[in-house]
Amino acid sequence: MFFYIRNRSVRIIILGFVILSIYMYYRTTVDSYNNFIEFVNTSNLPANHDSQFENVTVEFSLILLQKNTSSEQSITNSSIGHNLNNQSISTSASPQSILSINNSTNLQLNNSNLTIQDLPLKIVTNSSLAILVHNNSARAIYQAGHDVAVPEKCPTNGKDMNLVIVVTSAPSHIEARTAIRQTWGHFGQRTDVSIVFILGTTKDNKLEKLIKYEEKIYADIIRGRFIDSYNNLTLKTISTLEWKNKFCSDAKFLLKTDDDMFINVPRLLSFIKQHEKETNVIYGRLAKNWKPIRNKKSKYYVSLEQFKQKLFPDFTTGPAYLLSKDVIHKLYEAALDQTYLKLEDVFTTGIVAHKIGIRRIHVSEFLNKKISYNPCNVQRGISIHMVKYGEQFDLWKKLLDGKSKCKL
Repeated sequence: MFFYIRNRSVRIIILGFVILSIYMYYRTTVDSYNNFIEFVNTSNLPANHDSQFENVTVEFSLILLQKNTSSEQSITNSSIGHNLNNQSISTSASPQSILSINNSTNLQLNNSNLTIQDLPLKIVTNSSLAILVHNNSARAIYQAGHDVAVPEKCPTNGKDMNLVIVVTSAPSHIEARTAIRQTWGHFGQRTDVSIVFILGTTKDNKLEKLIKYEEKIYADIIRGRFIDSYNNLTLKTISTLEWKNKFCSDAKFLLKTDDDMFINVPRLLSFIKQHEKETNVIYGRLAKNWKPIRNKKSKYYVSLEQFKQKLFPDFTTGPAYLLSKDVIHKLYEAALDQTYLKLEDVFTTGIVAHKIGIRRIHVSEFLNKKISYNPCNVQRGISIHMVKYGEQFDLWKKLLDGKSKCKL
């Protein structure tokens, strides 16, 4: 129809308008694309991120937000789709949509399971375009609260309690929890002691049903809002601190321990009585002059972005450590603003505690290792590591053995 217009001037005007429209559309598209590529290239990913994230797929959408929204919004529950190898993008034009992450998304990194919570991300809005940026603080990925809190395990907020023991456990470790309940966990029946387990979430429906039944029978399981995995152990510890701070803040001491530990509770209570007036302190087996592992193939790899110094601050090793009640709140708050590190003992009792001036004191009775199971060894120590299901009963018997004459 354009070519049948006889007036040449009109034809030139219309053609110019079409060319101008195409040019404006092209410039807008290219500018948006260039801005995104520039963001990807200058983000905090390591220089060799292509190899580090090999076989990793995260789903995400870049979504247009309404103008004049807040300049920064933290991501919690999202729906994200992005292939990090080829940087393919899908967008939604809905201006009222928000960016969300599906916490059940799984990643593969160096042949190990990694949850979406292991990639700290934030939304930053520039004009109307929302883009993903890295935010390495624990606060960016930690979801506060507990799906199951069992506050009844700490009546009157722990006012009359000397000790609360929180045992970090994996959802599948049902036998380990049962063994603890039938052995040293019996001390939880005392009015001045509370013993609970903390777990994250699992996508295994059969296992979830078993845990629900376990919760109903024993009412001693806390459920945090994080995927239960090795990479999320620090989130589990932060969740433990939050629970103690919210539901049991008046209990004099918190022992954080694992489900493969044997705890000599009478010995621990005796230690607490001797140090009940001490404040601003973490007791445990002190690790000194530990170097970060920079080998990316290692399970314990720590990047320079996560921690730049050549040596970690002194820290108490993770299998068991004891915290005075006054450090719980400030340790919890400081941990949220610290660069996330999956090595929970290094992170919590080392980096964060050092930053806010909490003392870490070595106590030799925190063995935190496998030992010879003779009665005197068992009775002298506070914590023994790498204890299997059947061994809990053997150690329990030797702890209560009244025949052995051991110098304590």
